[in-house]
Formats: sequence, C-alpha cells, structure tokens
Amino acid sequence: MSVAFDELIEPYRRELTAHCYRMLGSIHDAEDVVQETYLRAWRARDAYDASRASVRTWMYRIATNACLTARAGDARRPMPSGVVAPSEPLAPFVPSEVTWLQPLPDALLDSDDPARTVIDRSTLRLAFVAALQHLSARQRAVLILRDVLDFSAAETAELIDATVISVNSALRRARATMSASGVRADDEGGASPEAEQRELVERYVTAFVSANVEGLKQLLAEDVLLEMPPMTNWFTGRAGYTAFMEWVFTVNGDDWRTVPVAANGQPGFAAYVRDGDGYRLHTLQILDVGRDGITRNSVFLDQAVFTAFGLAPRLTTA
Repeated sequence: MSVAFDELIEPYRRELTAHCYRMLGSIHDAEDVVQETYLRAWRARDAYDASRASVRTWMYRIATNACLTARAGDARRPMPSGVVAPSEPLAPFVPSEVTWLQPLPDALLDSDDPARTVIDRSTLRLAFVAALQHLSARQRAVLILRDVLDFSAAETAELIDATVISVNSALRRARATMSASGVRADDEGGASPEAEQRELVERYVTAFVSANVEGLKQLLAEDVLLEMPPMTNWFTGRAGYTAFMEWVFTVNGDDWRTVPVAANGQPGFAAYVRDGDGYRLHTLQILDVGRDGITRNSVFLDQAVFTAFGLAPRLTTA
C-alpha cells in the first residue's frame, strides 16, 4: 500500500513546486510547503476517496491550503519596482529588509519523463509572479487555480473551502489588479522567436564581459527596466540603465566571466568579477527579452539565491 501510494503521488512533485512558487514567491518556501504537502498526504492516505476527486486535484487541495497557511498575515514578496518610485541612475544604494521575490531555477522543474505534466513556464516569469504578489493570498490562489491551472469555479471553491460566488468575486478583483499591472498569464512580453532571443542574449553577455556599455545600449528596449534586490534602487530607460552600468564597470573593473543560467523560463547568467587570481561571484541576472531588445534585467545579490542555483563562489582564471 505505501509503495503504491508513493508512486501515485510522486509524479505531481514538480508541478506542485511550480504552484507553490507562484503562491509564495520563494523557492525555499515552496520546497518546504511541498514537503509539508507530501507529509499531509501520507498521513491522510487512508482518507483519500478516488470517487470524489482525482489524485492531482486532491494534492492541489492540500498544497494550496498549506500555502495559504504559510502566508498567514498575507506576507508578500515584491520586486523593488512594485514598492518604490524609480531611482536616479547614480543615487546612493538603499538596502532594505523587505523579503523580496526570489527566482526559480528551471532545473528544479526539468524532467526526462515526457509523460509528466508540462508546466506552463510563461506563468512563472518573474514579472508575472511579481504581479501576483500584489494580490491577497486568497485572490492569488483563486487566480492561479482558475486562470493558470484551469480548475473550474466549482472545483476551486472545493479546493479552498469557499463558495462559488466568493470564488468568482475574488477572481474578478484579482483579474482587475493584474490587468492594472499590465501583466497577463498568457503574455510573454511580445517575445521574439527563441533563436532570436538566444542570439540577443549571447550578444548581451559578450558586451557585458567586455564592459562594452555602448554595446549593451544597442541591445536594450527603450523602456528597459533594471532592478536589483535587496536594494530598493531601480532604473528605467536606456539612459538610466547605461549610466548605472558605466558606474558598475568603473567601480568593479572590466574583467568579468559569466556562467549561463535559466530561471523562471527565462535566460540569464551569473556574473563573476576579477578578484585577485580568480573571479568572485558578483550577481545573478535574469533577462526578459522582447521584440525590441532586453526589456528587463532582474539582478539578484542574495546568498540564498546563489545557493539555490548551485553557483560556485569563485571561478579560477582557467
């Protein structure tokens, strides 16, 4: 019985991790809640009734309510652009104790089993998950269950112990808030074809490694946005972006190395700066790529994020 039960629920681990990440905005919190979900499922295994719900629906019920419990007090994980006004390019850094949104390594959701559920990576984009943070926890749950996972209003009501009327009301409010943010679940920012995105990112990394500010500028969309938690500073527009990058290279030098990463279904890289006889990990940068160039750069300076991506603290000159 126990072996069979484990085999029954294990296929949903990756999609539940994605679900909990959308709800919580933290890979560490998501993994903890998924573990709690599996523990609760194991304890309640004898109470599962296949005539009432599929295993997948039952697991989503447990996971969603575990997320709502974890978000008691309605804690949120925003990005700086959702909290304060943009900064002047050379304004002093302003660190904050805000608990910021974290990126999600794509590797945690990758699977070699084609039979597993395909996870919609567009609904894991940093911009979308950041917009979700402006919803109450309950509205967030309703919008994700209805618009991302395609549960019906009746199924959603059953999952979160609510009425269909309250679910529909919460969904209307959530959609209005998301619409005001300009971000939709099915919107990938007017992204260009994958091959073109890959080429643009490669050109960006080449310009970055050589500290070529003019080269970077040519690859930016006009309304590009740069933010870098835990600092509240963020900049918008090519002029602000390039002025800041000139400062970065002036302070840190022009000798860099990068390691490619993938997060939230987006391309990115870990940046290492020359430090003595090697290179020190500096930042993790996640890029949004639109038809007009790089539209957003989310830069993370967080040891917990570095650890989640398994990034080496140093690279050798080799």
